[in-house]
Amino acid sequence: MKREQYIPFDKEFLLEQQSAAYATDRKQAEDFKKLFDILEHYFHNEAFNLIRNLKQHYALFDPDLTPQERKGYIGKSNFSDFKATLLKVVERGNYLSIDKEIIDEAFKQSDLIGLKLAIDFNDFKDYRVYARGLHKTKEKSTKYFFFKKEIEFEYYDRVMIYLNYKDADYFNEKKVRLSKLPFDPGCIVLKIFKRVPKNDLETIFPNAVPKMSVTDKLLFWIPGIGGGVSLLSTKVIPALIAMYAAYKSGESMDMLNSKTSLNQGLIALGILGAYLFRQYSNFVNKKIKYSKMLSDSLYFKNLGNNSGAFYSLLNSSEEEELKETILAYSFLNRSNKPLTAEELDIQIESWFKTKLNTDLDFDVEDALYKLKNIGLGVETNGKWEVIPLDKALIRIDEIWDGIFEYNS
Repeated sequence: MKREQYIPFDKEFLLEQQSAAYATDRKQAEDFKKLFDILEHYFHNEAFNLIRNLKQHYALFDPDLTPQERKGYIGKSNFSDFKATLLKVVERGNYLSIDKEIIDEAFKQSDLIGLKLAIDFNDFKDYRVYARGLHKTKEKSTKYFFFKKEIEFEYYDRVMIYLNYKDADYFNEKKVRLSKLPFDPGCIVLKIFKRVPKNDLETIFPNAVPKMSVTDKLLFWIPGIGGGVSLLSTKVIPALIAMYAAYKSGESMDMLNSKTSLNQGLIALGILGAYLFRQYSNFVNKKIKYSKMLSDSLYFKNLGNNSGAFYSLLNSSEEEELKETILAYSFLNRSNKPLTAEELDIQIESWFKTKLNTDLDFDVEDALYKLKNIGLGVETNGKWEVIPLDKALIRIDEIWDGIFEYNS
């Protein structure tokens, strides 16, 4: 399994872990926390500028705005700028793009719901699924009526889905009434969920439709056709033919045996009908279970929709930026000598492995870029070092003051 760059620990927890290294020097510990605090504000300001940009360029495609409101953003919202900024935020938040093969596999497998779904991907100009934080867990699932079996499955900590719907012309050609659509043609839908099973990724698509699986169809049609044809041909139809022939010819016949044969056939057909009804009811119950799962996702797993999803994304983005920067600074600051990017990468990943039992792919290049960009890191002949804490505080304070500088 590919290692993720996502750091699955809270920023405050990492601050405590790194602050412990300065426990013997009270001033150093206080300065480190001050640096952490001002860096947090710095990245929060960056996120504020990004969300302002995102909201402006998304407004023309936002389904939560009325058509009249969206018209006001013609010439102001730019799709290319929106897409580029969104991808930047997603990457900074260490989300990974989910391959189509993984989504296709989700259609074949189903850890929890056990229901086949169909999605018309032709409705979309483009769609993307992004996720981060792949974990394993166990959960009890009912199998064979009352028997419960504990199954192990993988789930994503966060999943974002991006859906760019086709324009009205496409749906008009399909003779679909636009007023009946649950979305506005040409809009872009964004949704963020938590704890989504990897093999149930298809459930987050809003146009997923439950379908009978091959097993469901076989259990329904084979007994229905086989049993029905057999009963009709051996019991019901011969009895009816004999009774009709006797009636037309006026000849006497054994009515008791004919009625008995007819009744037996009808009773067997009734039993078969009850069986088929039960099989269909099982499918309907799966659909109800699926609807409940969607309701649970809507109320308990959904973290944001459309422009509201930006806040969750940007919060993740600024936290990841802060964690990467403070980790790189802390390790370089404690090092007795300058380190290459590879040496720093090995040290941080080894710390996560031994201290926190976590195997991750630390994004050392991005962390060093941020340190250099802010002015806290210096590279000399391929080796990196950082300025001391007291000078780092002065430097970051100068940057912060410059952000709101006003010259009349």
